[in-house]
Amino acid sequence: MIAIMQRDMADLLKTLRSGERRLAEGGLLFHRGDPVTSLFLVLEGTIELTRHRADGGMVVLQRASRDAVLAEASVFSERYHCDAFAAASSVVLAVPMSEVRARLAQSPEFAEAWAEYLTHEVQEARLRSEILSLKTVASRLDAWLLSHGGRMPPKGERKSLAHQIGVSPEALYRELARRKAA
Repeated sequence: MIAIMQRDMADLLKTLRSGERRLAEGGLLFHRGDPVTSLFLVLEGTIELTRHRADGGMVVLQRASRDAVLAEASVFSERYHCDAFAAASSVVLAVPMSEVRARLAQSPEFAEAWAEYLTHEVQEARLRSEILSLKTVASRLDAWLLSHGGRMPPKGERKSLAHQIGVSPEALYRELARRKAA
């Protein structure tokens, strides 16, 4: 059901006037505070929405891959609330925000699909919040694994996992080593 909702929203966004943007790994899509110009749909690759903490650490707010929408929280904002960069070479569809707002106002079907998509995103945000509220690296990792079918991401993506669960990569690697030794 969740995959269907995501797919439906992706298909609907592809019907709007838009353009593609290609980003090399590490390429910036937008900075926190930039004027909101577009809603983005990931066509290929992976884009991360991040925010830097006061202690210098970074939290991954969203790790988006194929058919995921970026910047949905900015639809009615003047400025983006986080940074977005390519965690891997990526292609995104940039839909002018004016197109999105017009379709929301004119199409009940589009508005309903948008509401369903946002409902799923709220559920995901609550899960991330729950994970971040846990005290230990072990409990955060356990909660993340439970919500992802018990599967670890490939080795090249584990630094991103550390950021997603709000711990340093070193702390995550120590926990993984402890589990492997046990």
